[in-house]
Amino acid sequence: MTVQILTAPPAAEPARPARDLWTAVRRGLMCRCPACGEGRLFTSYLKVAPACERCGEELHHHRADDAPPYLTIMVVGHVIVPMLMWLELAYEPALWIHFVLWLPLTLAMSLLLLPPLKGVVVGYQWAMRMHGFDELSDEYQQGRTT
Repeated sequence: MTVQILTAPPAAEPARPARDLWTAVRRGLMCRCPACGEGRLFTSYLKVAPACERCGEELHHHRADDAPPYLTIMVVGHVIVPMLMWLELAYEPALWIHFVLWLPLTLAMSLLLLPPLKGVVVGYQWAMRMHGFDELSDEYQQGRTT
């Protein structure tokens, strides 16, 4: 004896417009809205705008957390450490020269890279429809009611 279970075909998911990853990441790197590329992504140094001033795209869903500092440390470390080692091995300067040269350079690079790298993370999350950037997700619906 066979048992047949009758079920309805799965409901078709509504068509969503494609989001280009590289365009969104590039716009984030320029500290612009990942959706339109015109509105500013930040209202202050690292505070992401709740919504784009141009297209109205909600940006408060982002969850950048520790990714931007981690990426900043990785980039700055891969630039500073080889230069520091080259200088040390080539010229053997006094320790105070290292302090005067590398500490300000490391600080300046970190402060300059942190906002664009946070923009990259937000752009990536937007393009991949993560953390409430997906109109069909529960996080998106919760953000609409609060």
